Amino acid sequence: MITLTVNGKPREASGPVSIESYLAEIGITQSHIAVAHNGEVVRRTELGGITLKDGDQLEIVRAVGGG
Repeated sequence: MITLTVNGKPREASGPVSIESYLAEIGITQSHIAVAHNGEVVRRTELGGITLKDGDQLEIVRAVGGG
């Protein structure tokens, strides 16, 4: 079990997992979102190649339309 900070709140994951897999695990689709890992924006094509570790921080922002 690892502890992450996601959008400022502590969350747990079953173990080291890619960002892509973690997003799927918590039910977030990759369309219309932006992700920052430990303060750095991650390209969508790189989400599967970054493994989350204990203590990592994620910021997940969803684009919202409106006027």
